[in-house]
Amino acid sequence: MSSRKTNALQQEVAADVRLDAVDRTLLGLLADDSTQSYATLGRALHLSPPAVHERVKRLKRARVIVRTAAQLDGARLGRPLLCFVQVITSTIQRTRQVARLSSLQDIEEIHTVTGDSGLLLKVRTRDTQALEALLAKIHDIEGVEGTRTQIAMSTLLERGPSPERPG
Repeated sequence: MSSRKTNALQQEVAADVRLDAVDRTLLGLLADDSTQSYATLGRALHLSPPAVHERVKRLKRARVIVRTAAQLDGARLGRPLLCFVQVITSTIQRTRQVARLSSLQDIEEIHTVTGDSGLLLKVRTRDTQALEALLAKIHDIEGVEGTRTQIAMSTLLERGPSPERPG
């Protein structure tokens, strides 16, 4: 799991990054399968492999591509219980303390959110007992006023942002 910070990324919304149709097609191909060779991508895009490589390097420099990762199956790794935990904190400073829990392997994502809670966690545990232990660790943090947990029954769609131009 990456410990990258997205606030800076969100603030740097790339106003000067210009994506043409080829860039967007390339991003879609990479999102579907990032293991494709530059030669394979080049054939699909009607570009040479070095031209594809240069585009990928430019997209990485511009932080359009922020990382390349394998999508793992939680159930096959012994963590079949997917949950979303809202953490209710007393102050924004306490919210930041809870965000430091990113070192815990069961926590996949941490988001600050609007509304009644300060944080939304995406967690994956082996069972309800492991979830209960994780919630106990969260509740032990000073300033945590409570949590609300939703257990996902099944996942119908899980993907990143679309490279298509917003409509």
